[in-house]
Amino acid sequence: MKKFLLTLLIIVILIGGFILYIFSSTGYFREINNTESYEVIAEIPMKGAEDFTISYEDGFMIISQDDRAGRRDGKPSQGHLYYLNLDSDNFQPKKLTANYQLPFYPHGVSLLKLDSAHYQILVVNHARGHTIEKFELFGDSLAYMVTYKDESMISPNDVIALDKDSFYFTNDHGYTSYWGRMAENYLGVAASNVMFYDGKYRKVADGISYANGINISMDRQQLLVASPRSFKLKYYDILENDDLVHDRDLNVASGIDNIELDSEGNLWMGSHPNLMAFASYAAGKKEIAPSEVIRVIDGEKVESLFENDGAFVSASSVAAPYKDLIFIGTVMDDRLVILRKKCV
Repeated sequence: MKKFLLTLLIIVILIGGFILYIFSSTGYFREINNTESYEVIAEIPMKGAEDFTISYEDGFMIISQDDRAGRRDGKPSQGHLYYLNLDSDNFQPKKLTANYQLPFYPHGVSLLKLDSAHYQILVVNHARGHTIEKFELFGDSLAYMVTYKDESMISPNDVIALDKDSFYFTNDHGYTSYWGRMAENYLGVAASNVMFYDGKYRKVADGISYANGINISMDRQQLLVASPRSFKLKYYDILENDDLVHDRDLNVASGIDNIELDSEGNLWMGSHPNLMAFASYAAGKKEIAPSEVIRVIDGEKVESLFENDGAFVSASSVAAPYKDLIFIGTVMDDRLVILRKKCV
């Protein structure tokens, strides 16, 4: 009997420790203090502006929009890319893909300047399996170029162009089975990866806990990968053959999503400080989820610039500054928010 009770006690302790690990490692006990130091400049109506990227040189933003809540609830609608002139005061985005006929549920987006006249846009699309779509932007007019599709696109999340004919992308899961993905989401099993394409697809990094946002440093020597499940930002050195070598991890104490660079090369990230709350929100079980905006200076100084319990901004996924403004996009909220620091 004593042996049975001891065994039962050990099992209870292990289960309790396991549950405590899940909650503590996903930020469940994190206290959110609503930031009051910003004023709201504008709120652009847009369901699921999950990612965007800015051309600081030419003063515009490309927004990737998909109504994920509608798709979750069996009411899918065509997603779109938008062009936003950041030097205009009215903040009226132009729909770039109004004439794009193929099914489109866009996700991570990348912008690459080709020459003085036009840009290349790459965007993850979840409408026909998983693909990456390539467009070219002439002023504020978009032209579809090609679709990339491969079995290595298990669960693509974000993409970054290295040059006109090559790019990196993240798979946020390594498993396709229900239980495998549950292990990745809740146990933090590190099975996701980074892929590279230059005519052929190859894996260049793996063993990542939910590889999410991806970007390249201003000097184009390092690849930056968000690992929200581990609350880390991962740095990889880019070799001459475009392979990656892991350099280091930076603990950011929050579930960072997409990564943007400002005009000085500092990193900006929309983030999920409580992943359990985010999971419930994404599943439609909670109405709100906390948000955070994080900046990393000089590759090591981590700053939390904005926090909200979700009542104003839910599930922030991307953030970036332009002049004295801060733009925040979200996974499923119904607007893109523009803030300015209050004068003291």
